[in-house]
Amino acid sequence: MSEPSSREVPQRERTITANDLRSAKPESDDNVWTGRLVLFLRVMAVLSMGKGLYHWAQVTGFVGGENGAFENQTTAWQAATIYFAVIELVAAVGLWLATPWGAVVWLTTVVSMAIVELMFPSIYGGSLIVVGVEVVFLALYLVLAWLAAQERPP
Repeated sequence: MSEPSSREVPQRERTITANDLRSAKPESDDNVWTGRLVLFLRVMAVLSMGKGLYHWAQVTGFVGGENGAFENQTTAWQAATIYFAVIELVAAVGLWLATPWGAVVWLTTVVSMAIVELMFPSIYGGSLIVVGVEVVFLALYLVLAWLAAQERPP
């Protein structure tokens, strides 16, 4: 008489409590740095998407006044803006998917922007702040990638 009915047993087996979820989590997080690297890549994907859309807004005339219109800019500025409008969006997709080619395309955008700012200051103004931010992002990526690679067995 004290036996549970056959309907109650499956119901208890299907109920998952918060304690069950905590105990199912592995005790040691072996891929902590890999997770942080993926999070960093996703943040960079959002930033790349924003930068790419900003460049497209410049091309289409949504930002900038009549004096800042795309047609009124130099050919070098136009070429650089179109280049970054395309490559930033491609990098954003690759970064969000955390693919190796996404990181390569993103690294290309970082180096390209630093070169444009340093070597051709007449295009975007030669801002050292932009170069500094790009270098910090690059260094952070390299550190996270190195730490994530250390987690994986050879």
